[in-house]
Amino acid sequence: MKRTMKIAIDLGGTNMRVGLVDGATVVETVIEPCPAQEAEEVVLAQLKRQIAQLMTPEVSGIGVGVPSVVDCQQGIVYNVVNIPSWKEVRLKDILEQEFAVPVAVNNDANCFAWGAWRYGEGQGTQDMVGLTIGTGIGSGIIIGGRLYNGVNTGAGEIGSLPFKDADYEFYCSSRFFSELHGDTGANFGRRAEAGDPEALAVWREFGQNVGELIKAVLFTYAPEAIIIGGGIANAFPLYEQAMRQSLESFPYPANVAATRIEPSTLANAAMLGASLLV
Repeated sequence: MKRTMKIAIDLGGTNMRVGLVDGATVVETVIEPCPAQEAEEVVLAQLKRQIAQLMTPEVSGIGVGVPSVVDCQQGIVYNVVNIPSWKEVRLKDILEQEFAVPVAVNNDANCFAWGAWRYGEGQGTQDMVGLTIGTGIGSGIIIGGRLYNGVNTGAGEIGSLPFKDADYEFYCSSRFFSELHGDTGANFGRRAEAGDPEALAVWREFGQNVGELIKAVLFTYAPEAIIIGGGIANAFPLYEQAMRQSLESFPYPANVAATRIEPSTLANAAMLGASLLV
């Protein structure tokens, strides 16, 4: 029997999402809360159980997206965000030994960008940046139609660049709402949609910050498209106008005009991207 399917994993500190993928379609998923505070082996055991539920003879490989720096060649993940026990895990070797199929591991933001480029709004471009805006800021870089990792998937950590008195991640993620304004982005979103002037002002401020983040991307990569994913992508209409007003001061307006900036509408983009790793 020809092996045509992949198993794709989107590993987060909140949920572990494992999917059976056939081309651009996620056929079935197993989603369970991540035992993030447990020992390394406990988390691994649950991951193996979830994979086993979907494993069939048709599966040709396993692709994994992890919120951490990754040695892609050896499939080692280091210091996984929100899973403290995962300091150094040889995930590729562990899963290949368990399931006897090739395994590839990469950063989760890279997986999002790869999926959005192949199947989503990034289609048709050669140079694209995928930004994930949620609990933090992640970015994946596509150059010349290829995913650019850098050393240990360290390329594209734009959220860690200094901005104001902190960094872009502080001012352009959910931390902006919770730590600076004392409420969740979701609550500010509901209030803004109901016309609350204070909430609308907070979203305008957020949009200005995201505009500055976009400028950093334009200066660094000058891509054809910047595709925004993550939990705050759904609120794009609340901050788009302020973001684009901020971009009016960019010194190369032709580059802004040539770059598509839009939210991702592709379901399971990170999972689909992980499936493309193998």
